[in-house]
Amino acid sequence: MNETTISILYMVGLFALLWFILIRPHQQRQKKHAQMVASLKVNDRIVTAGGIYGTILKIKEDSIIVRIAENVRIELMRNAVSQLITSSDDDDNDKD
Repeated sequence: MNETTISILYMVGLFALLWFILIRPHQQRQKKHAQMVASLKVNDRIVTAGGIYGTILKIKEDSIIVRIAENVRIELMRNAVSQLITSSDDDDNDKD
């Protein structure tokens, strides 16, 4: 093999390595987040991207209404939800 072929194979191998290390995991996280956002329903407990805990009261097409305290409701974009809190997560927090 000549030097040009080796250089091209090296570049292709390096790109493949970077894709598997950086790009692919990010795409998987995005897909998982999109599935979580699509599965949201009323009365789910959530954490927003800003760290605010709340309960979903109403789901609109592009946004959700969240109760964060008594008589305090905010409207958020659906993508602002960073985490869905499961009942086992609540139990762990209650023990602290």
